[in-house]
Amino acid sequence: MALTRLKNIGRIALTVAMAGLFTVAGTAEGRADDPDYLSIGVGAFDWNRQKDEGAEFRLEYRSDEKFWELKPFVALAGSSSGHYFAGAGVLMDVYFGRRIVLTPSFAPHLYTGGGDKLDLDYPVEFRSQLEIAYRFDDRSRFGLAISHYSNASLSDTNPGTESAMLYYSIPFSNIFD
Repeated sequence: MALTRLKNIGRIALTVAMAGLFTVAGTAEGRADDPDYLSIGVGAFDWNRQKDEGAEFRLEYRSDEKFWELKPFVALAGSSSGHYFAGAGVLMDVYFGRRIVLTPSFAPHLYTGGGDKLDLDYPVEFRSQLEIAYRFDDRSRFGLAISHYSNASLSDTNPGTESAMLYYSIPFSNIFD
């Protein structure tokens, strides 16, 4: 029991340290005039376990509103193997100069789908993701993301799965110009 508490304290300390690092690492130059985005993602679903692999498609709205350094976003996703997700959460853009953007995010999702090969076993799944992107002069971005879906052991089983995605993020204002 004491070892479990020590591990939990270590995880909390690591999370706080990483949040501090992300806050310090961001540059004012990179954060200036950061727009809201329509992000389109395509990639590989369940690429790691390969129980029910397929293509995954995502559509996200990423707000420019900030609460501390966190920004809200909403997401819709579906895979060619019959898994569907809808969720909302928070992300943080961490800039390394003007061009490189690291974006960790977290969002609870409603989940449906699955089957004999892979069923994530609960209607609520939590998606954590890490994206690294290149930002162009018009502020659009092209990035690579790795994400994990998990039910956080809310069910008897927690199979989880990962996705590897390519994203293109378009400033919302550029869509209607």
